[in-house]
Amino acid sequence: MSLLHRIPFALRVPLFTAALMILVGFLASQQVLTTLRQVQDDRIRELAELQIEALSVALGPLVSRNDIWEVYDTLDRATGQNEGQRLVFAALANADGVVLAATNPRRAPVDSKIAKLTSGAQALNALSLTGETAEIKVLAPLVYQGREVGQILIEMNVSDLVAERTSVARLLLIGNAVVTLLLAILGYLAMRRILMPVTRVVARMRDSVDAPEPIAASDMPAGDSEMAQLAKSYNSMVGAIGAKAEADRRLAERERFVSLGRLSSSLAHEINNPLGGLLNAVDTVQKYVDRPEVVRESAELLKRGLGHMRDVARATLDLNRLNHEGAVLAADDFQDLKLLIEPEISRQQQRLGWEVGEITCVLPAAPVRQIALNLLLNATEAAGKEGLVSLKAQQGDGRLRIAISDSGPGLAKAACARLLGTGAAASGGGVGLRLVRDLVSQLKGCVSLDRADGETVIRVELPC
Repeated sequence: MSLLHRIPFALRVPLFTAALMILVGFLASQQVLTTLRQVQDDRIRELAELQIEALSVALGPLVSRNDIWEVYDTLDRATGQNEGQRLVFAALANADGVVLAATNPRRAPVDSKIAKLTSGAQALNALSLTGETAEIKVLAPLVYQGREVGQILIEMNVSDLVAERTSVARLLLIGNAVVTLLLAILGYLAMRRILMPVTRVVARMRDSVDAPEPIAASDMPAGDSEMAQLAKSYNSMVGAIGAKAEADRRLAERERFVSLGRLSSSLAHEINNPLGGLLNAVDTVQKYVDRPEVVRESAELLKRGLGHMRDVARATLDLNRLNHEGAVLAADDFQDLKLLIEPEISRQQQRLGWEVGEITCVLPAAPVRQIALNLLLNATEAAGKEGLVSLKAQQGDGRLRIAISDSGPGLAKAACARLLGTGAAASGGGVGLRLVRDLVSQLKGCVSLDRADGETVIRVELPC
């Protein structure tokens, strides 16, 4: 059965059709041969009955008078050497089974038992041609004036009937073999043509790398048959897959900008505070231009403030470059994330735990940063005022493990489905969780969720 299942369906059906036609041809041949055998048996039974009846009419009076010489003469005339003669041997016995006369006295001596000659003999009502023998024996009672006065044993030449059966069987075998083979080939080709749309659909699905290719209009089956509907349904499915992929891409882009938008207010506050101090320092420099020590202190303040603003701007810019090539993940990327998330932590008066080990594995920086930032934003939202948020990143066994926890009440069912599910995204859920799942999948990693000791922990493992 496993071997049969390995044969393609588009080949299995034509082969089954061809085998079915061969079986039908074989059964038809057997039926024809059976009918021929029945016709021949009826014919030879009819001939035997005529021979037995003729001999009974001719021999009955002779046996009653015990006229042995007339009996022999009658039997000899019945088995004459005419061309095409069917009766080749005859023997007559009395009621006790003793031979009275025979066409071949050496084979059936007078006064011998006829039972010695009846081996293989058939009764008249069950007479049939068996095997390839050219002669058959028939043993029948000799009835005269309503009473049995003896037994008649005859042998008939049936070589012509056997030859006819052999010839018909040979011609039938050859003819049926040719016709069956021709029909099997035509049936195979017809089924292959009928199943061609299925073959095209399977080929499109097997050869597709990123997305399945639709069936061209020139290859679409004509009419409104089931195969045409299958091809149209497949093309509709391909279009739906493309639309879904585009929708997923737009959703990922939207969620990425949502995460950036959530940071915008905190980052604006983070930049606005030092900006006021910097403007005061500029006013001080302008006012006390003749005092070098005041100018020097103001310049130091300007340098520190501008450096902080530069770091914030650089971190934000790097985060927005998801398609930036050549950037390999390093520990500094996690420091940038810390710089970006700290304003949100401060705004909600939360505590931040941060533990980052040495990072030497080769991973693209942009998607890893996006994964961590989205999880941190959801953690800060879940933890609430004065909550606890922590990040732990370690490398080991050829994998990078990132664990982000919060002291919030845990993820809702919709959020869990967006983070861990493989189907369509449900409405609601956490911001960026769908993007986290997609990015982790692209990096061939895995994500898990755990709830213990009042904390929710999301773990991400990425192969280096």
